[in-house]
Amino acid sequence: MFARRVSIQLKPNSSAALTEKLEKEILPLLRKQAGFQDEITFQSQDGMKAFGISLWDRKESAENYIRETYPAVEKILAPLVEGNPQVGSYLVSTSTFHKITPAVAS
Repeated sequence: MFARRVSIQLKPNSSAALTEKLEKEILPLLRKQAGFQDEITFQSQDGMKAFGISLWDRKESAENYIRETYPAVEKILAPLVEGNPQVGSYLVSTSTFHKITPAVAS
């Protein structure tokens, strides 16, 4: 399993709008992507920061999403975000929600 982490700085008073855009616009796009497994989004208590972790069956599926769909997600989020999103990629080593065969880092 492969994960992407996207961290954003939110504009003031946009926490509720982020949740709405995730549910109505972004999650439907993710669910259409081959290899998509799950999305978990976190927001700070002050509503100024958020990060999401998307889980994928394999690295190639996440890379296809990055090329084909992620630019549209960035456009959806743009009115809510200050600065550029910070993105990182990871191999998932454990999860209590998903049955995972530990990956060996290459």
